[in-house]
Amino acid sequence: MSLTPEQIMAANKSNLETLVGLTTKAFAGVEQLIELNMAAAKSALSDTHESTTSALSAKDAQDLLALQAQMFQPLAEKAVTYNRHLYDIATGSSHELGSVFEAQMAKGQKMYQEFFDNMAKNAPAGSEGAVAAFKTAVSAGTSALESVQKAVKQATDMADQNVKTMAASALNTAKTTTKKR
Repeated sequence: MSLTPEQIMAANKSNLETLVGLTTKAFAGVEQLIELNMAAAKSALSDTHESTTSALSAKDAQDLLALQAQMFQPLAEKAVTYNRHLYDIATGSSHELGSVFEAQMAKGQKMYQEFFDNMAKNAPAGSEGAVAAFKTAVSAGTSALESVQKAVKQATDMADQNVKTMAASALNTAKTTTKKR
């Protein structure tokens, strides 16, 4: 089976559309990251101004220590929130890119299967055993790829849950530490 110019052009067009889609998604992730960092910078500037003003109005060292203790919990909460947003941006972009990759893999597998089926139909007499062995190998490879994809998804979901648990734990630790002070 040979490829026609129309098939080659359709494949090139599809690849170009996929590339543009991936680039657009990557830029969207970068844009979200820039917005997050700008918001964090504005907040830090505001907090620094507020903290400096409060520190300058402190009457003694005890007031400064109390001010420091009051600032610890909001600072920890902001750090946890920032990291959570950062993680959400990263995982969201990763999931989007992964779904495109999976779609492309499925499309490629389908095209390959169609090509192989067409070749098998046109195989010379007596090659049925070789064709069956090749089909078995392709099926085993496809199953292995699906197993790997499933394992990666499970690992990603587990890592996601672990990050959320650690963030909650860090926030609780910050609250406990602030209450003790």
